[in-house]
Amino acid sequence: MATTLHAAQVVGLEGHIIDVEVDLVRGLHHFSLVGLPDKAVEEAKERIASAVKNSGFDPPHKSRHRITVSLAPADLKKEGSTFDLAIALGYLIAYEQLACDTAHTLFLGELALDGSLRPARGVLPLTAAAKAQGFRAVVLPAENAAEAALVSGISVLPAASLRAVIAHLSGKIPLITAPVTIIVPDEKADTHLDFADIRGQGQAKRCVEIAAAGGHNVLMTGPPGSGKTLLARAVSSVLPPLSREELMEVTAIHGVAGLLARNSIASSRPFRSPHHTSSYVALIGGGTWPKPGEITLAHRGVLFLDEFPEFERRVIEALRQPLEDGVVTVARAKGTIQFPARIMLVCAMNPCPCGNLGSAKKSCVCTQSQLFHYQHKISGPIVDRIDLWVEVPEVAHEALAARGGEEPSRAVRARVAGARARQQKRFHKSTLHTNSEMGVRALETYTPLSAELHAALRDAASSLHLSARGYHRTIKIARTIADLAGSEEITQNHLLEALQYRPKSREN
Repeated sequence: MATTLHAAQVVGLEGHIIDVEVDLVRGLHHFSLVGLPDKAVEEAKERIASAVKNSGFDPPHKSRHRITVSLAPADLKKEGSTFDLAIALGYLIAYEQLACDTAHTLFLGELALDGSLRPARGVLPLTAAAKAQGFRAVVLPAENAAEAALVSGISVLPAASLRAVIAHLSGKIPLITAPVTIIVPDEKADTHLDFADIRGQGQAKRCVEIAAAGGHNVLMTGPPGSGKTLLARAVSSVLPPLSREELMEVTAIHGVAGLLARNSIASSRPFRSPHHTSSYVALIGGGTWPKPGEITLAHRGVLFLDEFPEFERRVIEALRQPLEDGVVTVARAKGTIQFPARIMLVCAMNPCPCGNLGSAKKSCVCTQSQLFHYQHKISGPIVDRIDLWVEVPEVAHEALAARGGEEPSRAVRARVAGARARQQKRFHKSTLHTNSEMGVRALETYTPLSAELHAALRDAASSLHLSARGYHRTIKIARTIADLAGSEEITQNHLLEALQYRPKSREN
């Protein structure tokens, strides 16, 4: 007689319920797994045999039965070790070593050889999928309890071992339901840098503040050692804490990627800084069975690309769609998967290959062809998608030696939080979060300009040769500057400041 339990696996970033069917037929012992299992799933047979034996039950090789385990749907490739617990329990029920009702319970977790449960990846989307499918409880490793308990409306039952799960199912020692995880905003950014640690660079700091307030993309250019990397890494110190919705998204992504510490959730905005030798798939995501890349791991946070022109041209160009749409679409023969990629892109680059172009202290040794090639590694479409461009000049030694006088991140973060609060109030009837996410229709709805400002912007766009995208992005930046100033209306000063952050013509 066949018995059926339920497990789950992540496809992309979504949970899919998997039916685990176990059937025993008398005959020569044989243990087979069907349903497109990968190597890790195939090896479950050995883990389960030892775990069952060390938990005090008869292992499969003593049953004198042909054991067939089917993982359905059969056309979906099964990956990982999340099915171990469900398969082991299915075997014990089919072999009549355990009698219980498992119809409304999801079972997740990898079994160690001694029967203990090891944490699984992606339990947040799996638990959410279980709730959506009408399951009443999910049994999983204790280390995953905090992540799974973010989902309310379903009982999360953490267990330490197979023996503990069996004791619960047989009614001897019930598992204790984990309390719903209470989210406490992380007011302290996970960074060791503060704006007060960076000497000078007032205009660059102002630019970064505007970018943080509206979620805009920013590119800093300047000679080596001017503070571009320090400014980029200090961005985290001025960003507001994650909202509950954002925290759920970030926790789900990092849980699937295996980046969460045990029994924890993502409490701060991510900051990802891949090396410029990173491949296309590492940055954007993909693979035979698509996995999220760095741009998705930075969702609702910062993606910092240092030495921006040194990235492969193909990698830079692949940023076009994610920067515009906030998602990465990976198409494969068996279907299309979308990964979220709503990021704040922060880039840094030198003015030339040697880094000394425009320096008052050092001479540039680059040829005209080297300069042209270096500066045109960033194509026009990518230039158009970066909202704010700012030069980070060399800092005088006297300023470096000065003590105090710099504004701390705490004060900047308060202004950024105030601007974000105004945006949330403005967008409360929409799905938008920040000014940078507004489309053309949203701009007309939420950021009306007076006839005088329209005329000024039209003249500036003509003289600066702004594209349609650059025209609209200038309005978004002006709206953010107005939010930082606490103004309900965009004024001419806000618009003029926004225009000064647009890139200069590279032909000049």
